[in-house]
Amino acid sequence: MSESSGDQRGWRPFGRRKPEGKVEGEPPFSVEESIPNGVRLAGGWSWRLLLIGAVIAVVIFLVIQLRLIVIPLFVAVLLAALLVPFVGFLKRHRWPAWLAITVAMLGTLVLVAGLLVLVVTQIQRGASDIASHALDSFDELKAWLLASPFEISETDLNGFLTQAWESIQQDSQVYVTGALSLGSSLGHLVAGVFLTLFSLLFILIDGGGIWRWIVSLFPKRARAAVDGAAIAGWTTLTNFARVQVLVAAIDAVGIGLGAFLLGVPLAIPIAVLVFLGSFVPIVGAVVTGTLAAVIALVYNGPWIALWMIVVVLAVQQLEGHVLQPLIVGSVVKVHPLAVVLVVATGSLLAGIPGALFAVPVAAVMNVMVRYISSGVWKTRPPVEPPLPQSMLWQTVPQPRPGYRKDDTTDA
Repeated sequence: MSESSGDQRGWRPFGRRKPEGKVEGEPPFSVEESIPNGVRLAGGWSWRLLLIGAVIAVVIFLVIQLRLIVIPLFVAVLLAALLVPFVGFLKRHRWPAWLAITVAMLGTLVLVAGLLVLVVTQIQRGASDIASHALDSFDELKAWLLASPFEISETDLNGFLTQAWESIQQDSQVYVTGALSLGSSLGHLVAGVFLTLFSLLFILIDGGGIWRWIVSLFPKRARAAVDGAAIAGWTTLTNFARVQVLVAAIDAVGIGLGAFLLGVPLAIPIAVLVFLGSFVPIVGAVVTGTLAAVIALVYNGPWIALWMIVVVLAVQQLEGHVLQPLIVGSVVKVHPLAVVLVVATGSLLAGIPGALFAVPVAAVMNVMVRYISSGVWKTRPPVEPPLPQSMLWQTVPQPRPGYRKDDTTDA
């Protein structure tokens, strides 16, 4: 009875009790199989997106660290986007290559230098008037403060000026350090200008050879995609450069014409500065237009200065809400909202240079990614870069004219 009852309860005197629900021949429990497919898919996407984000972060970090080299190179590429079509136009009209490149380089230098000389000359001529008007404006402000209901006496004003001067003297070390930093910045600026001109010259001379060498670094299967995407990106960049010149001209005409109609002096230098500054989207026109408001305040008084500020803000709104989103965004094939967000992101990451290069970089990357994802490059034949013909890319010594190898053996 006891044995039969023990067998019925599943008790084994010399063995282990079988787990309930266990079926003979069932495979062992697997954690991976218990994870739902949705969680697996989300996990796969997550680590891939994190890896892509890490790569982008490293690239941005390197660009910021090498900004003294990257910024002049980017400026040279933007200038090349304007000058390469012009050089090609001259070549098609049977101009020698060296002459076309020389005309393009010298024309650019003369244009920029002429604008800067015009601005400096006009400001230098009006410097004495600006100083005298500034003193008169200060006297008027002082008289207004003395007559105002704030009950400020002349002794109080003199005390404020004395305290400000003493503070400047006490903090002179900070200003000396700032001057040294300014000198270092000026040195970086000069080096950047020479690096920009040097890079632009070689892009105009042998831009095709440079690109063929870059393409040759990629695997053969990827060369067609890289080459086609770069051609699409370069076309977009040239269109952007042309449109940006149009936007800068509109900003310069708007603010310069407003200054002229309001009777603000130095209207031409103001327009030139606005034109140069407008190549930085949105911010450039405001910063250079502020100078017009300051001049209007000194020369014409607060009411004209207020109207000058209204003109500057109106032009800025026109650029930010009409020109940049619609004209620039339609040409570079980027949504207007993306244009605004990209400019804001670039300015936060890299300041004014980031705002300058954010839109063209985003436009070029957008076109290149869309071209590669479209798969059009699969129908193109494989790109086989020819051997570089330019002397700039020849790494193997070439025989000199009139020199034969047999001459050394005979000797």
